[in-house]
Amino acid sequence: MELLGPILVFITNFKKMKKLFFLALITILVVSCRKRMDSFLFNPSPLETYLLDAYQGETSLDLSGQYAVPNSMIHRVEFPIIDNGETIMIQGIYVGDTSSIASDTVLLYCHGNKDHMDFYWPRQKLYAHMGGLGRYGVLMFDYPGYGATKGSPTEENMYASTRSALQWLKEKGLTSNRLMMMGFSLGSAPVCEVAGHESEYPLTPSKIILEAPFASAEILIQDGGLLSMPGSFLVDLKIDNATEIKKVNVPLLWIHGEDDSFLTVAHHGQLVYDNKPGAKEKVLIPGGEHETTPFVMGYQAYIDCIAAFIEQ
Repeated sequence: MELLGPILVFITNFKKMKKLFFLALITILVVSCRKRMDSFLFNPSPLETYLLDAYQGETSLDLSGQYAVPNSMIHRVEFPIIDNGETIMIQGIYVGDTSSIASDTVLLYCHGNKDHMDFYWPRQKLYAHMGGLGRYGVLMFDYPGYGATKGSPTEENMYASTRSALQWLKEKGLTSNRLMMMGFSLGSAPVCEVAGHESEYPLTPSKIILEAPFASAEILIQDGGLLSMPGSFLVDLKIDNATEIKKVNVPLLWIHGEDDSFLTVAHHGQLVYDNKPGAKEKVLIPGGEHETTPFVMGYQAYIDCIAAFIEQ
């Protein structure tokens, strides 16, 4: 009986310690997942310089020489943003004639979450051939932390770099009625942000194209089955295209591969499309996966589809 008291105290303290242990374990798990998911949504690779056609790494598409772009049409450009109190230069590539931006129609392309502009360079070459080579100017840029662009890959910096790209185009003489914006995957976020907040950006697009857009960071996390808790516990991102698209009044073209298992049609693209008021069109590609839709659709059919939408 004399031992019963100390034993009960030990059992009580053990239960308390067990609860504290599991609370600490859950905290570590949440912090770890948060870092991992932020890294998952922003997946940059640094570069010292861009190689474009000479790049030997993995690329988004494998194009034939049919879609070549002469060096005379390729211009390396840069524009500034402030990141943590320091000025950094956003690296961009403009395909077209920079001296005629004041009269041309221009496509601003916001790429996905992977690597850098060398990875997406084949896509930019495709868009440069819409309606025939040089029919449209095409500007692509690397978000902070991607490629040769220094800085931190954050949602705020992604929007800031998009704003700076728009300011550069405006200073070259572009007007909103001749601006088109296209976003692929992660790039759908800055497109919806700009189109939904017209008064907050130097220019706003007259039409937008979203390829494989995601509905929100939270739905992306829930799709992956990463713990049964709100996505806000796992990422700092507030991206919510499905909500932002409700504020967009310009026409939308939505392109999505039906076999996209990363950002599914049902959970992502369809929700964005359904929430969009006003003029909109959709092109769903059987057999198209997240990266392969242009190939499965056929490169020429793919760019003809986009050009037809722009020309309407």
